[in-house]
This record gives sequence, C-alpha cells and structure tokens, in this order.
Amino acid sequence: MPAVHRTTLRPFVAVVIGGLIVASLAGCTAGTAAPTPVAATPTSTPAATATPTATAAPTVRPALGAQANHAYFDQIAAAVDPATGGRGVVDALVAAGFDKTTMEVGFDKTSVNLDADSVQFSVRFPDGCLIGQNGPKSGGYHSMFTTTISTGRCLIGATRQIDW
Repeated sequence: MPAVHRTTLRPFVAVVIGGLIVASLAGCTAGTAAPTPVAATPTSTPAATATPTATAAPTVRPALGAQANHAYFDQIAAAVDPATGGRGVVDALVAAGFDKTTMEVGFDKTSVNLDADSVQFSVRFPDGCLIGQNGPKSGGYHSMFTTTISTGRCLIGATRQIDW
C-alpha cells in the first residue's frame, strides 16, 4: 500500500468539510417558504427638524447647597486673576450670583505688609462651605467643600471685612 502524503490529503479534507457545510446550510433552509414581496405604500411623515437645545447658563442654586454649587464656584473663582486679590474674587463671585453676606476672605497683605502667598475665600451654605485658595505660591487655584467650623464660619483665623 502506498504511503499517503499530507499534501494529497489536504484537497480531500477541504472537499469533505465544504460538503458538510453546504449540507448543513441546505438543511436550515429546507421547508421554509420564500418571503412574499409587499408593495411599498408611500406614507407622508413630517420631516424631522432639529431644534437647537439651549443650554441654560450656569447659576448659583442656593437651595441645593454647597456641593451642588461647587463646580460653578470653581468656574468663577478659577477665572479670576490672582493679582486682583481677595476683592477681585469676592466681586467676581457676587457678580455671578453668590451672596456677599455669606462670604469670607483672607488678607492680601501679611502683617509686615508683604503680598500674601495666597488668598483664601469662602462662601457658606446651610450644608457647609466652599473654600477656595489662589495665589502665586499656592500652586494655582484650589478649592474644597467642607462643613462649617464650630463658630459657624468657614475660614479659621482673622479675615478681612467685606465692606465694599
């Protein structure tokens, strides 16, 4: 009996496998009726028109508390030039709708009349405080949400009177 080489078996195996695939597919379609074509009837549907969705401008939402207003606080305070000091931040927050009577701000100058490394500021809400800090030596703008301290305030230590 002659030796069968692998190369001569390859075409035979391919034909057998191909035949099995064709037979199994033919069994799947046997006994199913061809779909009956349906005449298309034109329908009139109104064309969809895109309506622009207006994004509401961000605003302070005091009733929702500090955490809900944190992103808006950051948006406003981070945009303020640190060179404007505490007053610049307070004015920007007031212009954005934050209540000045709930704010605290640190001093722009040290006790020896040097520029402060950074200025801290806060806005108090019933559920806590939004505290921000900005300045050349603080690594830029930073903020956080925290609860009020035992005095009911947000910032520790002496703060500047907001009298403008």
